[in-house]
Amino acid sequence: MLRSRAACGQFLSEPEVYGKSFLNQRLEIWLPPSGKVRTLVFAGIHGEEPETSVVLSRSLRALADPLERCAVVVAANPDGLIRGTRGNARGVDLNRNFPTQDWQPDSVTHRWVTEEPSEVLLSTGGSPGSEPETQALVALVAKLDPARVIAMHAPLACMDDPEESSEACWLSEQTQLPVVSGVGYPTPGSFGTWCAERQLPVITYEFPRKSVEQLVLDYFPALTQVLSGSWPFD
Repeated sequence: MLRSRAACGQFLSEPEVYGKSFLNQRLEIWLPPSGKVRTLVFAGIHGEEPETSVVLSRSLRALADPLERCAVVVAANPDGLIRGTRGNARGVDLNRNFPTQDWQPDSVTHRWVTEEPSEVLLSTGGSPGSEPETQALVALVAKLDPARVIAMHAPLACMDDPEESSEACWLSEQTQLPVVSGVGYPTPGSFGTWCAERQLPVITYEFPRKSVEQLVLDYFPALTQVLSGSWPFD
């Protein structure tokens, strides 16, 4: 059940703090009152993907009832969101900083815009899991022990799930975004790789390149079902 539009300007409940960013910003999570979590959803690990945080925030604020089995992190990289940078305040791509077996110390690149070559340099950190945001998210997953994670990104327009799980297929049906088993390039040190090494199912939910308004119109309905626990998997 959803709240009236007039009531959606504020969150229904207050978040807990699960850590601090490099610039000492609060890392916030909204939890079900029971503390029992089946699904963890997070957005904004890349600060240049603010649309993920906006759409997730609107979906959470629209719920008329407290979360039941879902936990929500609206901004996993608040410093990057504030500064408009892909990496955190130390120039680290947090999605290449997780302590995986394939973590690499070399710089990585990303695209200024999708059609251009990947040439903008970012660090992967001084060591695997070196960044406070990464450490906090790793500890949070260990504490919550969710059955699955949905990591929100943009703008590749797909549901990246190597297992092609029932959950990914359901999201695909709801959103008309295809299920894929990879994004077509290596992602050493990524959250998805870290989860795979721990046999934790993860769906990387990639928005297409659209306006925030259109993303809300297209993907808000499915997200509210996931967050409210009214999808078929909780």
